[in-house]
Amino acid sequence: MAKGRTGTRIAAVIGAAVIAVAGCSSGGDGGGGAGEGGGKGSDAVTLSITPATGTKQVAPEKPVTVTADNGKLTDVTLTYGKKNAKAEGTLAKDGTSWKSSWSLRPSTTYTVTAKGAGDDGKQVTETSTFTTLKPQGKLESGMSPLDGETVGVGMPVQVLLSRPVTTKAGKVAVEKSLEIQMSEPVQGAWYWMSDKEVQFRPREYWPTGQKVKVTAHLAGVKIADGVYGVADRTASFTVGERHITTVDARKHRATVTKNGETVKSINVSLGKPGHESYTGTMIVQEKAKDIIMDSATTGNPGEYRIPTKWNVRLTYSGVFVHSAPWSTTSQGSDNVSHGCVNMSPGNAKWFYDFSNRGDIVKVTGTSRKLRFGNGPTPWAKSWEDWLAGSATGEPVTGTPLT
Repeated sequence: MAKGRTGTRIAAVIGAAVIAVAGCSSGGDGGGGAGEGGGKGSDAVTLSITPATGTKQVAPEKPVTVTADNGKLTDVTLTYGKKNAKAEGTLAKDGTSWKSSWSLRPSTTYTVTAKGAGDDGKQVTETSTFTTLKPQGKLESGMSPLDGETVGVGMPVQVLLSRPVTTKAGKVAVEKSLEIQMSEPVQGAWYWMSDKEVQFRPREYWPTGQKVKVTAHLAGVKIADGVYGVADRTASFTVGERHITTVDARKHRATVTKNGETVKSINVSLGKPGHESYTGTMIVQEKAKDIIMDSATTGNPGEYRIPTKWNVRLTYSGVFVHSAPWSTTSQGSDNVSHGCVNMSPGNAKWFYDFSNRGDIVKVTGTSRKLRFGNGPTPWAKSWEDWLAGSATGEPVTGTPLT
C-alpha cells in the first residue's frame, strides 16, 4: 500500500467582548421616524430596533431584532460593509417582528432600515447603524466536495476548521450555522470526526441527479471566548450516476454496477496473507494516473517501490484500485497484493475513467475490517451510530434548493 493524505491547512485567529445593547424606537413621545407617522396618537406604529443606533462592539452571535407596536412591519433590510451586501432575516407570520437569520460578521458596520404601518394607516421608517466587535481569534474553514464537482452517491460533505472546537456549545453553534439545500430534500446528519472536522452524510446514499448547495454561515459564530468565525463558505455539487462496485476477495472478482445494472465483471487480486485488504464500505477518495507505490510509507522500507498507473484511492492508509500487470496471472484466482485491489492495465484504466469521487466500493471476504476514519468512511457506521456523533443529536432534512 502507499500511504498519504492531502490535508487542508487553514490559518486563523478570533476574539471579542460581548455587551448588552438597548433598542431604539420611533413613534410616540420623543420618537419621530422618517416619513408619515411618528405622532403621539394611540394608533401610531412604534418600531424598535436592537442593537440601537451608534452601538459599538456588538457581539456577532446576538441577533438583530425589529418589533412593531400598534401596527405591522412592511419591510426590513439589514445591510453591511462598503458594498451594502444584504443579510438574511425572517419576518414573523403576524408581521410584528423580524429577526436576523445568521450570526453577524465581526469588525463590520451594519445598517437596519425598518418600515411599518400603524393601525391608523400611517407609515413610519426607522434606521439603526451599529458596529460589531473585533475578534481576538479567528476561525476559518475549508470544504469538500469542491464547488461545481460531480460526485458519487456516497460522498460526504466535509467541513474543515482552522481551530479546534472543544465545547458542546461551540459544536452546536457550528452545526446550526451549516445550511444544506437540496433539489430533492432527504434526511441526513452531521458527525464530528474530530474537533476540527465535521461531516454530513444522508441517511441513505444520495439520490442520483441530486443538486446540493452547502453554506457554512460561520462568520460571527462563537466557538470560544473571543474566538469567532470570520467568513462564510459555500459549495455546490451534483450527484452523478449510482456507481456501486462489490469486490469479493474469495471469488477474486469485482462486480461494477451503474444505476442498479451490472456493467462489468473484473478479475482482481487482493491482499495476500499478512497484507489482507480491508473488508468494508469505502468511497473513491481521489484519482491519480501515476503513483509510485513505496512500502516505506507503510513502515516497511525496501519491500517494494513500484510505479503504478490508473490509481483510485480508497483509504488514507493507501489502499488503491490500480493497474498491476505483474499479477495478471493471479487476478481471478489468487490474492497476491500488499492490500490493494489489482486489475489488468485495460480494466484498471476502464475503472479509473468510470469512477467519480464518492462512488461506493464494497470489499467482502477478508478478515481485516475497515477502520472508521481511514479516509472519509461515513458508511462504516450505522445510521444510529452516525447520528450519535452529532452535537445536537438531531437529524437534518435539507431545505428545497431554489
